[in-house]
Amino acid sequence: MNYAPPSPTGNAEAFAFDNSYARLPQQFFARVAPTPVAEPWLIKLNRPLAEELGLDVATLEREGAEIFSGNRLPAGADPLAMAYAGHQFGTFVPQLGDGRAILLGEVIDRNGKRRDIQLKGPGQTPFSRRGDGRAALGPVLREYIVSEAMYALGIPTTRALAAVVTGQPVYREQILPGAIVTRVAASHMRVGTFQFFAARGDMESVKVLADYAIDRHYPEVKDAERPYLAFYKAVTARQAELIARWLHVGFIHGVMNTDNMTISGETIDFGPCAFLDAYDPKKVFSSIDQVGRYAYASQPAIGQWNLARLAETLVPLFDDNQDTAVELANDALGEYGAIFQRYWLGGMRRKIGLAMSEEGDLDLLQALLTAMHQGEADFTLAFRRLCDSARDPAADAVLASTFASAEAIGPWLQDWRQRLSREQATPDDRATAMKAVNPAYIPRNHRIEEAIAAATEDADFSLFEALVEVTANPYADQPQFARYQAPPSPQEEVQRTFCGT
Repeated sequence: MNYAPPSPTGNAEAFAFDNSYARLPQQFFARVAPTPVAEPWLIKLNRPLAEELGLDVATLEREGAEIFSGNRLPAGADPLAMAYAGHQFGTFVPQLGDGRAILLGEVIDRNGKRRDIQLKGPGQTPFSRRGDGRAALGPVLREYIVSEAMYALGIPTTRALAAVVTGQPVYREQILPGAIVTRVAASHMRVGTFQFFAARGDMESVKVLADYAIDRHYPEVKDAERPYLAFYKAVTARQAELIARWLHVGFIHGVMNTDNMTISGETIDFGPCAFLDAYDPKKVFSSIDQVGRYAYASQPAIGQWNLARLAETLVPLFDDNQDTAVELANDALGEYGAIFQRYWLGGMRRKIGLAMSEEGDLDLLQALLTAMHQGEADFTLAFRRLCDSARDPAADAVLASTFASAEAIGPWLQDWRQRLSREQATPDDRATAMKAVNPAYIPRNHRIEEAIAAATEDADFSLFEALVEVTANPYADQPQFARYQAPPSPQEEVQRTFCGT
């Protein structure tokens, strides 16, 4: 197979590329062109995001099917597949890389931020191993829906610029329509990118990568006494905050391998991800997570484990003395727990209407989560209805109906109101503040599957469009979308999600 990219064609004004990663040494990637597809059709163009990126929207609306399928490379593109390694479910794989993704290039958005534009599912690369490099329609729609919902929820995430169907099938357990999603990220550097070079003893490349990551994401650490240690601490803090935010909205990533942890602190890879329905700290959806390694409540500890693997790659840069370097790494990693707890506790306080901090707040929150678990309460709906109870105790009955037994929440509500009596906000102001952090709408698992089934089986994208629309305003009351707020019936519950590769 010829992996050399063709000459760029198309409208030169559609993208203003400035491809800094492509200027790194050749061992960082393999240049590779997308494989043309038969009959591409544009499902969705994210026009607001395209405008934010400074792209020529008119050109993309006219030529998007060809561009986002990889059939036509826009001028200035320098397509490549990135090299990386990773721990997958705890087992180290020394070479992974972009097996079904191709980075077209980078643009500077209207806010002056550098953003990657990547095709996911455009064909084989040198890192594909035995894969076909393609994506099926279902995973493409899932990534579009969930990544855009995460953005609307205020959580750092990669985003979806476009989705296309390819007009040709992919072969999994069954024959499925093929598709490609265009993903936008602050960058696609991962913990696994550092591991790729460290595993080969190539510390020169580790240093080049660290310098590049600092310049791109953490320029404020360049003047630190130990810039590489400061860089590591900054990555640690961002990951701690990110995972805390996941927990605040009941998100389960599903596959927190080190190749799926970004250096930028964005959520990436929406394969077997899902949101909690009934609260269960041990909940797992991913069909490939047989032992619950990446269960909902296990995510903070896995984040620290992944960061320990990053530290292992960077230790030689921390200090010339190995013992000192290891001690510095351990001290930095040891700060993770306190940082995570601060972000998690702060966000959970806001979810129950607390603006001030008191010593017993953690116990109060843990008591609520215990009641929700025992009462099989829907995570999202219970917190949203708590907002109404904050305004008027008469709403308690509606909140209690979320629980299997109304008695499960009664004693906690008394303790909560006693705690609220020491706060300064009015009931109306408190309820408004709570609604700003407790979403009414999430991309519920059964609604995603419903939209995927309609699109895959009947080429009906109306449910996909509706789900994208409602989750774009997750904190607003939208009576016309009431069905999307309701938890699944027992017959609608989704027990397993799949990565789609």
